Amino acid sequence: MSAPAASAASPAFSVVICAYTEDRWEDILAAVSSVRAQSRPALETLLVVDHNEALRERLLKEYAQGEDREHGAGREVRVLANAGPRGLSAGRNTGIAASRGEVVAFLDDDAVAERDWLRHFAEGYADPAVVAVGGRTVPVWASGRRPDWFPEEFDWVVGCTYRGLPPGRVRVRNVLGGNASFRREAFTAAGGFATGIGRDGDRRPLGGEETELCIRLSRARPGAVLLIDDRAVIHHRVPRPREHFAYFRTRTYAEGLSKALVARSVGAQKGLESERRYATRVLPAGVVRGLRDAVLARPGGAGRAGAIVAGVLSAAGGYAVGSVRARRSGVAFSPAPVGEGAHG
Repeated sequence: MSAPAASAASPAFSVVICAYTEDRWEDILAAVSSVRAQSRPALETLLVVDHNEALRERLLKEYAQGEDREHGAGREVRVLANAGPRGLSAGRNTGIAASRGEVVAFLDDDAVAERDWLRHFAEGYADPAVVAVGGRTVPVWASGRRPDWFPEEFDWVVGCTYRGLPPGRVRVRNVLGGNASFRREAFTAAGGFATGIGRDGDRRPLGGEETELCIRLSRARPGAVLLIDDRAVIHHRVPRPREHFAYFRTRTYAEGLSKALVARSVGAQKGLESERRYATRVLPAGVVRGLRDAVLARPGGAGRAGAIVAGVLSAAGGYAVGSVRARRSGVAFSPAPVGEGAHG
């Protein structure tokens, strides 16, 4: 199947969904269905399976083209094995290399996209200077509601858009990887996602790989524009274990470790530029808001204020440990090369 002709304002989209466990089977199917239901059809959906042959075989049967009665425009699903080392970054790189669209979009395997998700992404690419567009990720709490103590300023802990990001369609340093898109030329200019920074299956919940890529991209293309459009919405499932403070503490510590690796790769000035504004403006305002709610006897106010302080201390501890480890080991990350895609 050949990619249809597309202008800069209307590029063809490939959507990459990385999966690693059969425990998320229903979530994976829901993610794919949400891409197939887009008002602006994708050229293809690529399911990249991270070193789990049983899951790959099951998905191959589920989306066998000969048996898929829904197969048609925007409904093609291709199932691939991660061709690199275990982990999210290598899985994304595998999807990029195999994709055929002019723009590659990424969707988490436990999220569903709203119907106009790709349409809003496409509008951002009307400007040829735009090389990446991200969207807004809304948490879907397994318990049915946000825990009273969980501050919106830390929704990034569960992979969602957090309080403090500006509304509308705005220019940003980096997009968030679970709800993002890049022109193919971005990977030609800067390479793919660096392995060794982000998540690796069920190990410590690291992150930061998209931040490192976006900073590297901006350096490779100084005039490049990266946007977030909060109309491009996905809904991300938050399982019950991630609603607990123990996960909150673990994830914030891991984020500190990740930021140390990013700073090692791209330099502390750029690697922590947005984090400094967040820590000096957004979080103090969140503490004040929580304390005010506590005085007004609103549920969870003191807990939210305490969680913000605990999250900052935990992340700072992770950053300190990660910085020492990086200096001792001399760890440095280079961008993984990705192919030009299969356009035929």
